[in-house]
Amino acid sequence: MAIFVPIIILILGIIGWGLCGLSFYVGVSITSITNALIIHAIAAPIIFYFISLLYFKKFNYTTPIQTASIFLGIVILLDFFVVSLLINKNFDMFLSPIGTWIPFLLIFLSTFLTGSYYTQTSIFKQG
Repeated sequence: MAIFVPIIILILGIIGWGLCGLSFYVGVSITSITNALIIHAIAAPIIFYFISLLYFKKFNYTTPIQTASIFLGIVILLDFFVVSLLINKNFDMFLSPIGTWIPFLLIFLSTFLTGSYYTQTSIFKQG
């Protein structure tokens, strides 16, 4: 069971990252880069809401803050190594608040708040 926990979290984080990338790719193919970045910034927290909802309802091995940190770490690492180094071959994407930093923040908040609500911890704890 101990090996199963990080694999589940890793798989869900990669799925979330892939769906975010897909939202950007579809956005670029049908509209401008600016609109695609806005679509991506809106889609990212929605995608991670559903990923987090699945995780906390079915698995719930980690706290909301741990899960949000892990999911964000996966997204940042994949953006750095796959998108920046392999695809773009530069780090310009990290200069764009709407392209990276805002979605990163929204992914973290979406995961944390979803986990806090569905596990009744932190700010949503009933007293």
